[in-house]
Amino acid sequence: MKLVKLSLSSMLAVTMLFTSCKSTAPAAGSGTATTETTTQTKPAEEKKGMSKTTKGGLIGAGGGAVIGGLIGNRLGNTAAGAIVGAAVGGATGAVIGRRMDKQAEELEKSMENANVERVGEAIRVNFDSGILFAVNSAELSATAKQDIQKLAKTLQDYQGTDVIIEGHTDNTGSYELNQKLSERRAQAVKNYAQSLGVDGARLQAKGYSYDQPIADNSTVEGRAQNRRVEIIIVANEELKQAAESGEIK
Repeated sequence: MKLVKLSLSSMLAVTMLFTSCKSTAPAAGSGTATTETTTQTKPAEEKKGMSKTTKGGLIGAGGGAVIGGLIGNRLGNTAAGAIVGAAVGGATGAVIGRRMDKQAEELEKSMENANVERVGEAIRVNFDSGILFAVNSAELSATAKQDIQKLAKTLQDYQGTDVIIEGHTDNTGSYELNQKLSERRAQAVKNYAQSLGVDGARLQAKGYSYDQPIADNSTVEGRAQNRRVEIIIVANEELKQAAESGEIK
């Protein structure tokens, strides 16, 4: 697994494109049950961006918060919206960025079955749902539990963050059943992390059915990439205030 860094400027470009060109998800089949396959593929080629600890100077003190708030609100509480909406920028953003760098490096070293990205001032962890769950199931596999245990330890070591857990499916089967499946899977990850001692107030679980594909649902490979659980880690208000006041460096 390779740790990927994406600059805030790259994230802003992607999200602006998303908001201007967002299209409706492909229509689902009329079947009454989902029929996921177990084909797994590696994520598409990933881009590298500037160091997260230097981007603050580009957007200026407070600029990240203003831009992030505007775009984050427009996107709603999605992975992109949460990441961009949490942007601070300036010296405070640089401090948070360094802290997130360290946490992401620890996650990358310990979690073998997830893709870890540093995006803006946040961390995004992407699990192929085929690793976490059996077909059409929301019961965590033994391998999944091992990785979530490592995630939970890191979350406890690095306080001051909020965690959004998102379930996503492909478009095989009815929308309603996929919505329920995506919600149950996100909730399963949240429940297990909470059982390991992570404060439940930090965790939020959401399901998005097949509303947010990252690949082409008309292909086997694309559907495999779309079946996933994304975990987004962002600084909470207490951490932002500590960074601004110089309590953390």
